[in-house]
Amino acid sequence: MGRIRPDAVLVQAVIAGALSFAHLHDLAAAAGQDGWKAWAYPISVDLLLVAAWRRLRNDGPSRLAWCWFVIALVASLGANVATAGFLDLQHPPAWLRFGIAGWPALAFLGGTLLAHTRSEAEAADPAPPADGTPAPASAVPAPVAAAEPPAVPPELEAADLPVPEPPNEPSRPAPAPAPVPAALVAHARKVADEHRARTGDQIDTDTLRARLGVPPQLADSIATQLA
Repeated sequence: MGRIRPDAVLVQAVIAGALSFAHLHDLAAAAGQDGWKAWAYPISVDLLLVAAWRRLRNDGPSRLAWCWFVIALVASLGANVATAGFLDLQHPPAWLRFGIAGWPALAFLGGTLLAHTRSEAEAADPAPPADGTPAPASAVPAPVAAAEPPAVPPELEAADLPVPEPPNEPSRPAPAPAPVPAALVAHARKVADEHRARTGDQIDTDTLRARLGVPPQLADSIATQLA
């Protein structure tokens, strides 16, 4: 069994929670809520704060969760500040009595909305019906059947129908050779002479193209002029 190590953050959270709980109790008791009712107010405020924070953490930011989180935070923070001497708790003002008395209804409304209001993700992905009936399929147009070719009469099926000949396409003229600069032709001639002197053979088009580093069409034009 592992040893239990004290966590500074957890200890701080327990101390802060206890102080806030006590301040809320003292404020409720000063506003006329005695007995167990004074102890129920801090629980109600803290639970609403936790419920709103859990909704924000699990479902993402939403106006509903942020609204009740701010309401619970103001109630908790206001109680802590009010007990620091800013209010005369021996003679609490009427608005404080009014707020404390109306808090249970407000907290019940907030808790109900947080628990039973669907999030945006749940609203975008509706759940299937409870009775197991599959959800209606979206209206998708049925594929259109391809039109069948017209039926050929039986007397024409056995007959030898003439096969239409494809139209004669006009012959396209051969592309004109690409113009070659005179300087490039002179350089190619030197390369060809050097190749003939070294190997004794006429240079071919592929070797000429590799030596000059030109495209195939331009190499054919240069070889034509060297012939």
